[in-house]
Amino acid sequence: MTLPSHAAIVIIGGGIIGCSTAFHLARDHKADVILLEQDALTSGSTWHAAGLVGQLRSSASITRVLKYSVDLYKDLEQQTGVATGWKMTGCLRLATNRDRWTEFRRLATTAGSFGMDMHLLTPGEAQTLWPLMEVGDLVGASFLPTDGQVNPSDITQSLARGARMHGARIFEHVRVTGFDLHEGRIRSVRTTMGDIACETVVNCAGQWARQVGAMAGVNVPLQPVKHQYIVTERLPGLAADAPTVRDPDRRTYFKEEVGGLVMGGYEPNPQAWTTGDVPADWAFRLFDDDYDHFEQHMVQAIVRVPALGNAGVKQMINGAESFTPDGNFILGAAPECRNMFVGAGFNAFGIAAGGGAGWVLAQWVVDGEAPLDLWSVDIRRFSDLHRDRQWVRDRTLEAYGKHYAIAYPHEEYESGRPRIVSPLYDRLKGQGAVFGSKLGWERPNWFAPAGVAARDVYSMGRQNWFTAVNSEHRQVRKAVGIFDQSSFAKYELRGPDAGKALGWICANDVSRPAGRITYTQLLNSRGGIAADLTVARLSDQTFYIVTGTGFRTHDLGWMADHIPAGSDVTLRDVTEDYGVLSLMGPGARAVLAAVTDADLSNAGFPFGHVREIIIAGHTIRALRITYVGELGWELHMPMGALVDVFDALMAAGAPWNIRPVGYRALESLRLEKGYRAWGTDITPNDTPFEAGLGWAVKLQGRGDFLGRCALEEVRDRPRRKAFAGFTVEGPHNVLLGRETILRNGEPVGYLTSGGYGYTIGKNIGYGYVRHADGVDDAFLTDGAYELVVAMKRIPATLHLEPLYDPLGLKVRS
Repeated sequence: MTLPSHAAIVIIGGGIIGCSTAFHLARDHKADVILLEQDALTSGSTWHAAGLVGQLRSSASITRVLKYSVDLYKDLEQQTGVATGWKMTGCLRLATNRDRWTEFRRLATTAGSFGMDMHLLTPGEAQTLWPLMEVGDLVGASFLPTDGQVNPSDITQSLARGARMHGARIFEHVRVTGFDLHEGRIRSVRTTMGDIACETVVNCAGQWARQVGAMAGVNVPLQPVKHQYIVTERLPGLAADAPTVRDPDRRTYFKEEVGGLVMGGYEPNPQAWTTGDVPADWAFRLFDDDYDHFEQHMVQAIVRVPALGNAGVKQMINGAESFTPDGNFILGAAPECRNMFVGAGFNAFGIAAGGGAGWVLAQWVVDGEAPLDLWSVDIRRFSDLHRDRQWVRDRTLEAYGKHYAIAYPHEEYESGRPRIVSPLYDRLKGQGAVFGSKLGWERPNWFAPAGVAARDVYSMGRQNWFTAVNSEHRQVRKAVGIFDQSSFAKYELRGPDAGKALGWICANDVSRPAGRITYTQLLNSRGGIAADLTVARLSDQTFYIVTGTGFRTHDLGWMADHIPAGSDVTLRDVTEDYGVLSLMGPGARAVLAAVTDADLSNAGFPFGHVREIIIAGHTIRALRITYVGELGWELHMPMGALVDVFDALMAAGAPWNIRPVGYRALESLRLEKGYRAWGTDITPNDTPFEAGLGWAVKLQGRGDFLGRCALEEVRDRPRRKAFAGFTVEGPHNVLLGRETILRNGEPVGYLTSGGYGYTIGKNIGYGYVRHADGVDDAFLTDGAYELVVAMKRIPATLHLEPLYDPLGLKVRS
């Protein structure tokens, strides 16, 4: 065997993800691609996967990825001539308590929003589909008929055959040993059979992806975890087309196989394998059977399927699967290396996701940008925090243990905390702060009043912080509140070409004079919103850029990737250098005036401006902007000044009963004001025109910018979807997002976000109304609306203007 000296694209790893990516690159893009596998195809974790194929996820785009897998698996054998073992058996999910049943009703609503038909069944109806099952403890069940199962090795071999048919070359028993790197790019791949020059590398190395990435300085935060299941002898009465079953309250799953059952589960006390390197020779290998650890699943499974008590066990599979710290898989362009892409860490969803993940990853490689909103699985959702292998291990084990847990709204992870804290952490904790965590930062979600336990109590209805957040919300609306937002991601762009570089990246015009702030989107080539942020011009050559905490790596990477080549600029992450206090509310000017001599009048310090002011002897960057819809300033200062400035503001605000306010209130305040949130309300799937943000796009009087051509093409066409607000009455109608929007009884979209507005006293939701022939204001207003909330139709009122202060008078007062 002789390796080629060059290939345009080199894929590392011959599991289902690598073979699917090769298949799609070769079939759809006619790419010059080779795949390298260190042993034999499927020999890592693919060969011992259970083979369940589910589709529904909380993200519309990820659900689309999984639905694509099903569509591909249906006819792949016909394309390649290699059997796949695909069976569309459907999937039953069982509920044994009311909270789980509420979760299923919400999932059924989500399924409907995404164009899928999930049936809600009585216990008796579930037993009819699966007669061997004991149903006496069930509240109900859901059934998604288009889910199914495959043979993991067969489906991978079929994809590999298809890749070869379309020109891809696959080499087994070739191990990658390193890379030749130059200026942040891979020039060639070093292997045990020689070097291969290439333009792009796709790391699909499964549980080896972390160490393959490390050879190029790329962090792939995954953790191998031991996952066990058994394969039984034949069970009399088990139909060959029996649905797969997920019994999450008993933490188990079942799949028919050759007349017997595959049964496994997700235990609350999982066993990690290694935080070090996975041995290169771990091919077609398993761990020793561990029936002591597996007993918890066996006990629960026999209660559900009594016939298991008399069934023989043909085999136990105890193999390593790659899991991640948040339970989502990893796709996309590595931020540390300009030409490495990653597809790994599939959390036991690798077979279900394989077809679709290969499809989108191939498109990503060819286009240089994601074809869909794939933020929830984008490798750039991680940060340097995720280089800590012990932290990744602990958080991943917690995520694994929650695999089948009830998905309560707003639930926080607990492991590895606190990790990153503001200098105000202890002060805020002493005032009853209940913290959440975002990209490692501890942030106060709400403040428990005296006599109330400072902890979250999760619920499917209104949660224990509802009343406390109401008080914080009203404090900002009526007086003044202070937010510690030091976790904001912050960057500085400096240099002679800084303005020109931002002019290419930003959809809005940032060429305003020094002292001005611009809210802008960063667009992809399709005109979709790849990011949104604020840009403060400090001088002719210096810009200060602020974005959300969780987008730190993503937004920095997007800017770095798209700054025109040869630009004389320096882009620097300064997140830890600056703390941020947001002072918001009608009393903000009076409180701030008490601690600074700066002119804070509208004339002296208008909205949308940045000034340097002095507070408590410290120089502060004061940005007059808001995300809550009130008069206010973001005060950016050296992190070491945070405590002094906080104390000064709290003392000056005593006449206003100033108090710290958390992120739960911030969310409620922004919902009332109609401010969009990136990643939910606005995504790479949405253009500014569709999102109602066309005012932030400047097409006239300026040069070209990224996404301009796409926007010009659609500017004068009817919108196929439009962003709108909705309100519903009633304390029990909790809106979370993904509820179906009905117009005149017909589904036209779904909510992207939801919550409660304490000022208006109503539940608020936002989403896109869709119509193939176009959506204008007349179409929007000429209709009767309902929302489907946990499968109940609730009358809703449409709103096209902000619910609070629609003219923005309070912001600019």
